[in-house]
Amino acid sequence: MKHITLGRQSPLDVSQLGLGCMGMSAFYTGAGVDEAESIRTIHRAIDLGVTLFDTAEMYGPYENEILLGKALGGRRGDVVVATKFGTLRHRTDDSYGLDGSAENVRLAVEGSLRRLGTDYIDLYYQHRMDPSTPIEETAGALGELIDEGKIRHYGLSEAAPETIRRAHAVRPVTALQTEYSLWTRDPEAEILPTVRELGIGFVAYSPLGRGFLTGDIRSLDQLDESDFRRNNPRFEGENLAANIRIVEVVDAVATEVGATPAQVALAWLLAQGDDIAPIPGTKRVSRIEENAAAADVVLTPEQRDRLGAIAPAAGDRYADMTPLNR
Repeated sequence: MKHITLGRQSPLDVSQLGLGCMGMSAFYTGAGVDEAESIRTIHRAIDLGVTLFDTAEMYGPYENEILLGKALGGRRGDVVVATKFGTLRHRTDDSYGLDGSAENVRLAVEGSLRRLGTDYIDLYYQHRMDPSTPIEETAGALGELIDEGKIRHYGLSEAAPETIRRAHAVRPVTALQTEYSLWTRDPEAEILPTVRELGIGFVAYSPLGRGFLTGDIRSLDQLDESDFRRNNPRFEGENLAANIRIVEVVDAVATEVGATPAQVALAWLLAQGDDIAPIPGTKRVSRIEENAAAADVVLTPEQRDRLGAIAPAAGDRYADMTPLNR
């Protein structure tokens, strides 16, 4: 698989497609049900040339990091491990809540290192921005961890342009992670121009619209009662019905090129630039094989334009949008 470089001042070599591991342990239908298949999926991803594996301490919480660490035993040197901190308060009782303080950064990284079974993290993200802690404090603490060798690069997730600039001025940011797909075009207005100006890589999470762009989800009845998407505005009522129009266009192009809708959605995203690394999530071997093959799908300029002309999805990305873009 082709590789790209994330970050100009603090470069990190990764496969152009990564693997989001969250759904193996949390939030989605079937999470935590089949650990053996999840581990086989991680191993198959490595065999297919995937090097970027994404997790976070809050996925479970903790269970996803433990799973990834177990799966990578003996293969740690073949991969780039990315995990996230900042949504759990380690200074108190490890409860959910934003904490970007230097003290919390140091407490969090030790737990992640232990659970992942490694002595360094390749890419360490602040998961959500803490409005009570100046980003300069957080970035400074992350810079110290780089100097100590506990992490090699750091990133931000769902940060606003001004926050990205302030963090980058303290220590170069390697990657910005946020949601981006044919279902979510928000980053194109400000985030992508900002990171490209600064030479920061872009990691696109939920590049398949939380599974919607596969064309397989047509009703909430297909999702477990505990599935996060049941309370996501884009999967509710009239929004769900309206958003099916997106899949219909993707499906039409997929038929033209002899690919699946998921592969077309990923191929469109890959065509948006060599500084973008999508991290589609899956917990099944068949899906990682399908997703990896998207790297070989070629779209014509007309097909890319047709897909790019699709109106964004109806409904907000989350029921509570306040933690985003700040």
